[in-house]
Amino acid sequence: MVKLNKIYTRTGDGGTTGLVDGSRLPKHAARMEAIGTIDEANSAIGLAVLAADAESAASLTRIQNDLFDLGADLATPGEDFSPSQMVLRIVPAQVDWLETAIDTLNETQRPLTSFILPGGSEAAARVHIARALARRAERTMTALAAQTPVNPAALAYVNRLSDYLFVLARALNANGAGDVLWVPGANR
Repeated sequence: MVKLNKIYTRTGDGGTTGLVDGSRLPKHAARMEAIGTIDEANSAIGLAVLAADAESAASLTRIQNDLFDLGADLATPGEDFSPSQMVLRIVPAQVDWLETAIDTLNETQRPLTSFILPGGSEAAARVHIARALARRAERTMTALAAQTPVNPAALAYVNRLSDYLFVLARALNANGAGDVLWVPGANR
């Protein structure tokens, strides 16, 4: 369990932040950008929880916990991505849970006949914001992975997360009945 006795430490006043292994990085480093964007997505999911039904809120809260695991994974440099008692890593089972949830939600949805606009219900709109932030998080993580090794399960997780949030938004829009369809060229 994490214990935080003091919120400020002054160690970051010079523009660096500490990682799990004790090393320090500039706050603008690619690793910190990825961690920060995961935090943004997590915060948007927290907002979505407030408008979601109980079952969706429970799933989103589970994902929020996984995103803290993902932040810890990203904050732990190295090339050994096997889970252990000492190093928190995203594991394939977390990706599998998202895939199962996507398949379950998608079973009852109307087939897509067009791209959809982010919106519909308030709950869906909030989830779409989280989805867009999850996609940005994936871009920052792949940028990091171009520079240094990143846990493949973490990359898969963030990729599936945006898919999950897309189908959840459709579920929250009455399984697609409340989706707002894109009409190409409608305002020409």
